[in-house]
Amino acid sequence: LEDSGKLQVLLTQNVDGLHQRAGSQNVIDLHGRLDLVRCMGCERRSEREAFQQRLLQANPGWELLQAGIAPDGDADLETDFSAFAVPDCPHCGGLLKPDVVFFGENVPRERVAAVHEHLQQADAVLVVGSSLMVYSGFRFVQAAAKAGLPVAALNRGRTRADDLLQFKDERDCAEALAGWVR
Repeated sequence: LEDSGKLQVLLTQNVDGLHQRAGSQNVIDLHGRLDLVRCMGCERRSEREAFQQRLLQANPGWELLQAGIAPDGDADLETDFSAFAVPDCPHCGGLLKPDVVFFGENVPRERVAAVHEHLQQADAVLVVGSSLMVYSGFRFVQAAAKAGLPVAALNRGRTRADDLLQFKDERDCAEALAGWVR
């Protein structure tokens, strides 16, 4: 869709970078990216892999640690973390974290503003594979509907925006999108 000029921007709530790896060029990563690390002091971003190497250098032997997977997806570790060292930002000494928006955090204002700018230029909005239960994505569908833009969804099951949709397709996303592109 992007190659055909029918998609101006892809807004994703995913943090895995898979859209870029699939070839999408104009992507707004609403909730950030796991492959980046952000300093909470100076806001500089760096590659997660470089930070991971610094983390392993500061904590020899931890790469061999085995972890069980807890029901909520977290790693279940039974070990003493008191000696674990987290490297500081090499530029300002600040605290580093994955460059993602965690629950309870706000989406950066510049990302929200960028999405609203794109909405002002849009002819329509297509939601693919999202229930829109997280407000950070749902608010843009609300804004589009308020501006009179047609909103369609490709999603199995109920979405938070069902009453705002002009069209809904509940087929498998890959199957439906392949058909639409043809």
